[in-house]
Amino acid sequence: MIPQPSRLASLLLLLPLCSPGQTAKIKIDIDHVISRIDPHIYGVFMEPINAHRGGPKFSTLYGPVYDPGSPLADKEGFRTDIVQAARELDLTQMRWPGGNFTAVYDWRNGVGPKAARPRLLNLAWGGVETNQVGTDEWVELNREIGSDDIVCINAGTGTITEAADWVAYCNAPVGTYWADKRAANGHPQPYDIRIWDLGNEVDGAPWIIGHKTAGDYVKFAVEAAKAMRASSPGTKLEFVASGSSYYQDNLDWVNWNWKVIRGLYGVADYLSIHRYWGASKDYYVLLGQRDRELEEKIDITAGQLKAVADVRQGPPMYLSVDEWAPPFGSGSLSALVLAEYFNAFLRHADVVKMANYTLLTSILGRDGQTGRTYKTPLFYAFKLFSARCRGEALDPFVECGTFSTGGHFRDLPFLDVSSVYNPKTGQVMINVVNRHREKSVATDISCITGRFDRTAEASTIAAAGAGDQPYTYADRADYPPKTEQIATTGSAIHYAFPAHSFTQIVVGLSRP
Repeated sequence: MIPQPSRLASLLLLLPLCSPGQTAKIKIDIDHVISRIDPHIYGVFMEPINAHRGGPKFSTLYGPVYDPGSPLADKEGFRTDIVQAARELDLTQMRWPGGNFTAVYDWRNGVGPKAARPRLLNLAWGGVETNQVGTDEWVELNREIGSDDIVCINAGTGTITEAADWVAYCNAPVGTYWADKRAANGHPQPYDIRIWDLGNEVDGAPWIIGHKTAGDYVKFAVEAAKAMRASSPGTKLEFVASGSSYYQDNLDWVNWNWKVIRGLYGVADYLSIHRYWGASKDYYVLLGQRDRELEEKIDITAGQLKAVADVRQGPPMYLSVDEWAPPFGSGSLSALVLAEYFNAFLRHADVVKMANYTLLTSILGRDGQTGRTYKTPLFYAFKLFSARCRGEALDPFVECGTFSTGGHFRDLPFLDVSSVYNPKTGQVMINVVNRHREKSVATDISCITGRFDRTAEASTIAAAGAGDQPYTYADRADYPPKTEQIATTGSAIHYAFPAHSFTQIVVGLSRP
């Protein structure tokens, strides 16, 4: 059948746009700095999520992370495979205990002797919450990992006094009620927890118990922050305000953020946004359109933050992308999505100062039959960023072929690129996701400032067949990045980025 003209035009719009044989260009200038990279972008998020409402039953916390009966358990009951993997990733912070869970959580049920802690219905997720992992256990887990605590208070059913008492339990010196309770529970020294989330997804009317209007939330958050600061005499607190997570086409989410930023400017140091990458069976929608949607959410909110700071003539308020993850079930393409997330964070390093990958358990794969954990391409992609991309985010020039998925989503570059310069090591990291489904992209990478060392190292993670094949324990030996040494000319590197792949090039650089 011959397509009608309008139908043919629609089909052509969905095809990738590129010039056959075109050589892409990337230009690196270590003096063209976006901002210093805040190490807190390499964090994770964790909450007790249960699935008991039909389908398979599971818990994200009890069993996968906390399992005192496991031969892998440490003295605190946490699985050593998870702790060791988190250490290997050099995670900088963990946000706990939620999530939706916090909207109905009373922290007082999770302290004291474990045998006396109440078993309660988990109103957010279903099932039973045993409260065996509470404040002291979460803090201990962060200490084992070597990461900072970021605590999210209950801004749903909770009260201002409840939040202030939680801070006192964590940070106040002994001699007052809640600090003495902490000491009686075996922890006389204050925890000195600095960063606190003022609730989670408070605008989420369909799913958050105790959700609020923007006006009611601002009033609650202002007074809660005031009481929480007074409860932490020895530790200066920083707060994360609850930005909108209820994205709708009516732009209510934009209005929520305006009201919260204006109402909490000078009170909160960060505004949270959550962005889960939408699944799609369309390859280019998944790797291209979804990335543009993420960038737009960051750009719009960053513009709002800057506008308020400029009018108020005060210090900046930053973004905390404190829940993010590739779509579940995206298989081998998920590692490319993870790399695109980090590329976006680095390109917005001037405003994105914290980020939390969902969940701690997602850093490892788990065999469905045996429960054994293993390192997936997600783990290795995360590590390439967290272990190496420290220092200064650069603004590279990129010229390459483009593709479109229709409508608003046009001229999306095949090469998704970020770059980092580490002044301490004198190395440049060039992170490239080649989103072309079938073709490698030959690229000339030039150095504007200084000269490259003679040899660079390229580490590549390629999606299997550009499809959604699931990761498996049996294939775990195939998952580490493929590494090769490549020669440079001093002023340039020529490299062909494989189709549907993520590659990180690391090269030393000397100034003239």
